[in-house]
Amino acid sequence: MEYKRIVVKVGTSTLTHSTGRLHIERLDKLARVLSDLKNGGREVLLVTSGAIGAGAAALNFEKPDTVSGKQAAAAVGQCRLMHIYDKLFAEYGHTVAQILVARHDLTVPDRGGLLLDTLQTLLSWRTVPVVNENDAVSHAEIAPGQNGHATFGDNDTLSALIAALVKADLLVLLTDIDGFYTADPRENPDARRIKRVTDVTDKMRLASGGAGTARGTGGMITKLAAAEIALENGFPMAVAHGKDPAVLYEILRGGDVGTLFARS
Repeated sequence: MEYKRIVVKVGTSTLTHSTGRLHIERLDKLARVLSDLKNGGREVLLVTSGAIGAGAAALNFEKPDTVSGKQAAAAVGQCRLMHIYDKLFAEYGHTVAQILVARHDLTVPDRGGLLLDTLQTLLSWRTVPVVNENDAVSHAEIAPGQNGHATFGDNDTLSALIAALVKADLLVLLTDIDGFYTADPRENPDARRIKRVTDVTDKMRLASGGAGTARGTGGMITKLAAAEIALENGFPMAVAHGKDPAVLYEILRGGDVGTLFARS
């Protein structure tokens, strides 16, 4: 299948070193690969995490524990993150556009329609929309369950909702593990990678743990939630390791990497 419109999500653990600071080499490779895909005629939307971590690193802080601290760090980090994306994509001949969303932007019909119009226009202008949750004013991701907000789950759910909204042909989650396994491969040496999944089961949910790393807020359970949205909306979703963004080429070729969630 030819994937014309692609949503790629990168998590905090993919974008940062173990120190918490941004992984510039990986960001550069990501911008280069996505730019190359655009040069080949594809439409690309990037869903990014990392604002809180980038802000904390810029301020020489540890990742804040309080909601207000995380929101303030996100306000600083989002500027840093977009500056880097803007610079890197420009070097490869492409223009980025920042889109900050909250959950109700996708679940309230009128707001969802306005967001879709904006994204469609940006894609028609051949830009790369860069989407993130508006952490500076939203509790949803950084403090799940507070004030009645539902979590996006380290932007995994957000990326699936965006992919459904724009009717993407493929969603790719680049993460810190190379696919879905029968058990956590970091704890169980007998764990096996599952190459293809057609339905998310309770057994799979039980095999999923918490956050993948201390720097991320998601984990495989949130990726399964994203996969359910993808399957329900009829588009495939791939989970692969983000250490080398060139893995996207292999995914698009149908290579044996990661895990593909698809019903056909």
